Amino acid sequence: MSNDQIVSIVDDDEAVRLATSSLVRSLGWQARTFASAEEFLQSGCAGKTLCLISDIMMQGMSGIDLHDRLLELGCAPPTIFMTAYSTAALRATIEAKEVLAFLDKPIDATAVASCLKQVLGQP
Repeated sequence: MSNDQIVSIVDDDEAVRLATSSLVRSLGWQARTFASAEEFLQSGCAGKTLCLISDIMMQGMSGIDLHDRLLELGCAPPTIFMTAYSTAALRATIEAKEVLAFLDKPIDATAVASCLKQVLGQP
């Protein structure tokens, strides 16, 4: 496993964090999990993250706000957004952000694997 291929997962739902990190690890990449956008920003992992998988609707800072903050900091990695609350308006907002993918929960493992391989290649 390559130590420089970090996939960071930000979700306030522990079960989703654990399942998503298990998926990422099973595909051969290193996964780091965070319970909030704020925790991720404070971790120092932003500059080391090659792909970010983030929930949109979270307590505190949203996934969209996190992405915007990372853009401001100049360290926004390719991002996969996921949500259980998809609407046409939200989808339009996300598409304007030019992120890697926007997935509905529960996320499809094949779609995540495809996105990660697109960005990171093979582990």
